[in-house]
Amino acid sequence: MNIHEFQAKELLRQYSVPVPAGSVAHSVEQAAAVAEELDVSRFVVKAQIHAGGRGKGGGVKIAHSVEEVRAATDAMIGRPLITAQTSPQGQFVRRVLIEQAVDIAREAYFGLVIDRASQRITIIACDGGGVDIEETARNEPERIVREAVDPAVGLLDFQCRKVATHLKLGGKQLPAAVKLMKALYRCFRDNDAVLIEVNPLAVTLDNRLLALDAKMQFDDNAIYRRPHISNLRDFDEEDPKEVEAGAHGLNYIALEGNVGCIVNGAGLAMATMDAIALHDGKPANFLDVGGGASPEKVTNAFRIVLLDKNVKAVLVNIFAGINRCDWVAEGIVRAMRELKVKVPVVVRLAGTNVEQGRAVLAQSGLKFLTANTLDDAAAMAVRATSGATAHEHIHK
Repeated sequence: MNIHEFQAKELLRQYSVPVPAGSVAHSVEQAAAVAEELDVSRFVVKAQIHAGGRGKGGGVKIAHSVEEVRAATDAMIGRPLITAQTSPQGQFVRRVLIEQAVDIAREAYFGLVIDRASQRITIIACDGGGVDIEETARNEPERIVREAVDPAVGLLDFQCRKVATHLKLGGKQLPAAVKLMKALYRCFRDNDAVLIEVNPLAVTLDNRLLALDAKMQFDDNAIYRRPHISNLRDFDEEDPKEVEAGAHGLNYIALEGNVGCIVNGAGLAMATMDAIALHDGKPANFLDVGGGASPEKVTNAFRIVLLDKNVKAVLVNIFAGINRCDWVAEGIVRAMRELKVKVPVVVRLAGTNVEQGRAVLAQSGLKFLTANTLDDAAAMAVRATSGATAHEHIHK
């Protein structure tokens, strides 16, 4: 789960992480009121969306007066912002963050992530920060330092000093850096985060350390025990199909292809997407119906997949263990009847009660395509997107 920058900074303030003074605004008048309350000579107006690259996309503006804050806010709120991390249509801006502008001597990058290999919270830091950190990591990897944290003892001072030294922080900055890093670690650990990214971590002209930008992501599987985090969720920033799928216990991620996928098991779903790509097709989604794929769940999966107008064919790939092929087949039949499915549907069933499942499909009187292997199913689905159905097994 992602949250907005202004929400991340509010959370960081609770851990005494230094961030610029500021507040969120949902309208031009609110933005002007925040600017007047800050009572400074320069402001930063930042669009609040769940995407990076806002500066290059025009979503970060410097203002030198309240009137300039009004103008910058009016140019952002109610309009889509297109960045390298949004869709071509951009992300609709509903709010902005108004902050005091600060004089920056230099910038660094500091992040905390879960390293899956070591199964530890790991610091990733770079002595250069800002908008081109990805290029720095790609072209100058020696500038990146990594430090894994032993969960039994937590983040230790010597580790913080090691990272701070790499970031060229010394003198009075060193104890401040240690304090900041340990606070970020506590925030990460206490809230079941999977990512905290401070980019840039700024050194100001008066030698202070400030988290000028903050990005946070949280473990969806732990949200149930963190209501103060789940309350920060912004459904407007998420794909409505993904939100609805979650409500039905389905794991769904929208993609940009035209082959809709309904699969049980995350690994099989990934393999199915790979098989589609192998046959020069593009999956429209990742969808895992899970281990208890009842007819109702399968029907809901069909409905959500078909909400995507780009879907030209649906591939159902079930390898039943806990699931039962006859249950899944009942769901397919129910979905095709209730939803009046008009695109080709390719079905591959294997595992528990597979013969019973095939019988349900054969006796339904509905038109669909069947395959015995994943490779055949993927090839059929890709061909079906162009209307080709020759040499397929068609049941009516």
